[in-house]
Amino acid sequence: MVKSSNKIIKKLSGQSILVAACLAAIILHFILPDKMSNIPLQIITIIGSIPMLWEIIRKIIKLDLGADILAAIALVTAAIVEEYLAATLIIIMLAGGQALENYAMRKASSVLAALAGRMPSIFHRKQGNKIEEITIDDIKIGDLIIVLPHETCPVDGTVEEGHSTMDESYLTGEPYRISKTKGANVLSGAINGESALTIRADKLPIDSRYAKIMEVMRQAEQKRPNLRRLGDQIGAIFAPIALSIAIVAWLVTGDVIRFLSVLVVATPCPLLIAIPIAIISAISMAARRGIIIKDPTVLERLPTCKTAIFDKTGTLTYGRPELTEIITADSINAESILQQVASLERYSKHPLAHAILLKAEREKLILLELQSLSEKAGAGLSGTVEGKEIFITNRRKLLEIAPESKAQLPETSTGLECVVLIDKKYAATFRFRDSPREDGHSFISHLAPNHQFNKIMLVSGDRESEVSYLAKHMGITETLSSQTPEQKLTIVRLETSKAPTLFMGDGINDAPALTAATVGIAFGQTNSVTSEAAGAVIMENTMAKVDELIHISESMRRIALQSAIGGMALSVIGMVFAATGNLSPVAGAIFQEIIDVIAIFWALRLTLQKEIDADIR
Repeated sequence: MVKSSNKIIKKLSGQSILVAACLAAIILHFILPDKMSNIPLQIITIIGSIPMLWEIIRKIIKLDLGADILAAIALVTAAIVEEYLAATLIIIMLAGGQALENYAMRKASSVLAALAGRMPSIFHRKQGNKIEEITIDDIKIGDLIIVLPHETCPVDGTVEEGHSTMDESYLTGEPYRISKTKGANVLSGAINGESALTIRADKLPIDSRYAKIMEVMRQAEQKRPNLRRLGDQIGAIFAPIALSIAIVAWLVTGDVIRFLSVLVVATPCPLLIAIPIAIISAISMAARRGIIIKDPTVLERLPTCKTAIFDKTGTLTYGRPELTEIITADSINAESILQQVASLERYSKHPLAHAILLKAEREKLILLELQSLSEKAGAGLSGTVEGKEIFITNRRKLLEIAPESKAQLPETSTGLECVVLIDKKYAATFRFRDSPREDGHSFISHLAPNHQFNKIMLVSGDRESEVSYLAKHMGITETLSSQTPEQKLTIVRLETSKAPTLFMGDGINDAPALTAATVGIAFGQTNSVTSEAAGAVIMENTMAKVDELIHISESMRRIALQSAIGGMALSVIGMVFAATGNLSPVAGAIFQEIIDVIAIFWALRLTLQKEIDADIR
């Protein structure tokens, strides 16, 4: 992966140098005396022609006749007819188009670099009274690892000593620091707060959650769909037509000059310039509206997407669940149980913990000290507060361990909930609501009629009742709940194999799916890794901006196609005149330049557009 990234960076540097050299040669052409004016252009033409000739040979062997191979032939043709200025301009266009493609390729390696950059190279292991420095490969199950302040946790484990907070937003997408004390679980990749923690390694680093996400990311990048660019699609049709006209003109008349004239006119500048200009204009327009395009191919692919897959928390909701109701058993005081539960939840990583703590803070409750704490995945949170055993879990788990409590439980409701036991007896049900986005329903409902989406899905790691409630509110019929990042990736790959797919998510747990989708869009700025994985990042938390991006991409694709196809049509007319002997190579080059100017100005229309004709406001 590192070698691949370095290779791409070298290509980008080489293209930048080549473009700069071409511009310098053009400036010298107009400054130097007439006898010397072509010398810089001749040098650049020779330097640029060598890789072009190699590219022709390579593509002919592969039977790949696209727009760039036609440009390469035109470059050689321009050199033969001594149109060195035209040849230099072709080189600039080719290098610019290749730079756009390589820029998009850099995204994959930058995702892994962002992930890998979180983990330090040296860790601290406690053995008796000694502390030794080790690498991540030296960590074994059962080792006591000291996580220093602001250091990244290397493995999944359990706190043995210390009290601190940890930032786990890279995994949960929740921008909160979670309190950690003895008995609390910690996740690999979480960033420690102000105090040191001693943790017991429960898994090997290679089996930790962080390592699994890294591996999933590698797999997602390796299998990302490889769609052809617009220019290649059009060029695959245009190049054979241009070559056929040139060859027929030569064979019929026996005049090689006509062959050269046709190819000079056929130089596909509208493909090589107009499309990149339209893309860059769209990127600039999006940036002005708070939409960051990380991968330019998003603008080409988004209008083709027919399936939309959404994450739940932070995407279709605001990601801020609120405690709305406390239903207690007989003789249980709601304020007292809130105080006890909040005293436990301040050490939990669960998204609902923040809502409980916020409610306790608003009620101005003083949190109590714990005598013990335990949190196991899927089993709930338990601890001892003022001599009472408090157990916080879900309805299903409660009925497994205390089926006699069924009669005391309130009826099941939509949304989120947890149940509380005190000394193994049912005590209360806490109900929560994660507010759906206000513009979510209108956005979802307009995707099919306005943008021709055939399938809309909600895929979430949350439980079925929460997902079903939100799906009903948003008007989504296809849902999948309790999905891990790996399962999300599998779903996105499956749907993408059927049709181009848009995936929207928030949090690093969505990064693999974002990368695997035809187009991945992330919300907000809470996570740089997710931003790198996504093709586009919506900086303002509103669906209206997503709709604007869809409209920008549709406008870009329409304008780019109009510029390219219109330019190609004019080129075909010019080729006919050249084939019949009515255009010399020089006149053909001038005619092609006129076509270029028309195509470029048409492509620049997007930059003059002030407002986006979006559907959602």
